[in-house]
Amino acid sequence: MKCPRCGHVDNKVVDSRAGKEGDVIRRRRECLECRNRFTTYERIEEELPLVVKRDGRREPFDRQKILTGILKACEKRPISYSTIEKVVDSLEGELQASGEKEVSSVEIGRRVMGELLKLDDVAYVRFASVYRQFKDLSQFAEEIKTLIAEPADRPPKP
Repeated sequence: MKCPRCGHVDNKVVDSRAGKEGDVIRRRRECLECRNRFTTYERIEEELPLVVKRDGRREPFDRQKILTGILKACEKRPISYSTIEKVVDSLEGELQASGEKEVSSVEIGRRVMGELLKLDDVAYVRFASVYRQFKDLSQFAEEIKTLIAEPADRPPKP
């Protein structure tokens, strides 16, 4: 593991702990060169489907991309990091359990939007604007009108 400060590869593990759910091991490490301490996480690498992009390209599922997208949508909103991680964990678990070899990025985006709709309207609209590639304000306005109408099948806010 390279030190994030100096790039040296020799370090020692100072402390190891299991994550809350037991699916991650958190390790505190200390660089033997500059004495910088940093944290790493280990998780079991499980087979996830390939993501089929809109242009037909295929790439490995990347949990970090989804996490980053949701974090951007939820920026400065009252949504905790742990809540966001639970959304990503849930999605990742569903994809693993499905046993599918491929999943479309459109399907992943649809699922993320569904979860954001339950959490926060503003985060939902932010994510939708990128996912649906809004071109102008009229598309934002239309999405907001839909939210204001509060369809009967929409789950209540927690």
